[in-house]
Amino acid sequence: MPRRSAVDPIAALRHGGFLLYLIGGLISNAGSQMRIVAVQWDIYTRNPDPIFLGYIGLTLVLPVILFALPAGAAADRFSRRWLILIAQVGLAGCAVGLAWASWTRAPLLLMYLLLFGTGTFRALGWPASTAIVAGLVPAKTFSNAAMWRSNTYQLASTLGPLAGGFLLAWWNPVIVYLLDAASSLVLATCMLFVRPRLQTKAIEPKSWRGVLQGIHFLRRQPIILATMTLDMVAVLFGGVVALLPIFATEVLAVGPAGLGWMRAMPSVGSICMGVVLAMRPPIQRGGRTILLTVVAFGVATIVFAMSKSIGVSLFALFALGAADNISVVIRQTVLQLMTPDSMRGRVTAVSVIFIGSSNELGEFESGVAAKLLGLVPSVVFGGVMSLLSVPAVAVLFPQLLRLGSLEHLQPTDPDEVVV
Repeated sequence: MPRRSAVDPIAALRHGGFLLYLIGGLISNAGSQMRIVAVQWDIYTRNPDPIFLGYIGLTLVLPVILFALPAGAAADRFSRRWLILIAQVGLAGCAVGLAWASWTRAPLLLMYLLLFGTGTFRALGWPASTAIVAGLVPAKTFSNAAMWRSNTYQLASTLGPLAGGFLLAWWNPVIVYLLDAASSLVLATCMLFVRPRLQTKAIEPKSWRGVLQGIHFLRRQPIILATMTLDMVAVLFGGVVALLPIFATEVLAVGPAGLGWMRAMPSVGSICMGVVLAMRPPIQRGGRTILLTVVAFGVATIVFAMSKSIGVSLFALFALGAADNISVVIRQTVLQLMTPDSMRGRVTAVSVIFIGSSNELGEFESGVAAKLLGLVPSVVFGGVMSLLSVPAVAVLFPQLLRLGSLEHLQPTDPDEVVV
């Protein structure tokens, strides 16, 4: 009986450029998560109407919808490293603006305008930030790189909200915004020293046809579309993040420090699951696994909605994050390895619109649903929608059930039509 090859849990970390990028991203994302907690608390204390929490997500998502496709085209034509650097400098400027607006008690409209600027620079750097990973590690270790990238993001999503919650309890949002600005400059500095492999530049004419090429490619890739659809529905309807300040104050009465723990717990679950994934061979039945993780995500969302205990609530958020990490690793691996390098920026941009924007649209949906249906029913509704997406996707995209091992995925010919 042949021996199974040893699993190297840190295969991707042995590549110095990826490690440096990962460290800078960890610091920058931690600052961003601190900013989110501060903005939610800042605005909620000035106007407790849940719709104003929803407006935060709407303000952040509009630039993504407007600018992600051109940013994806830019990521396929220009240096992805420099696009990330420029975006981080812009994010730092917006964070300084938020600090000034909070200190002077400027009108909420100004804060929303600065958040729109934040969303604009996120849209600029997002496709490049994802597409550059394939140029920092070999294809055979990409699944491991996707896992570590997800883990560091979740670690940032753990440390950031915790730090943000405690800083809000001790000081005020101004300090949080300034620390966020500094964290963006750290990643910008790291990008000066990262040297990815020479990327394959896009050769299409500089026109809207070239910009939209990512959409045309994805229309012929049912497996990628299926994984994106599952994630999109889960984050659009199943997200509870925007409503956590209300749960922290009105349901569980745990204050800003408790809010920090609640924001962090999904990431704790994700990190723990990431450790498990790192110690195991690559996922062998990717299609079936992602369907089961969305089921777990929906159940955990419903449990959180019904809970009146901080312990049960934290456990539900932990389980929700653990399930989400598996889904993210599968989706990112499928998306990046089945996409040719010359199109990764544009295809990632489409993913950003469908998945990334769904996070903020989900926050807006949560605010509107909570206002119309009530707090608990709105979250239960989101969990049920996540559960219903599983059989729907399985029927619409039967190819997903045939998705097996992630380590053998290959780029698809852009002109190949999958039937």
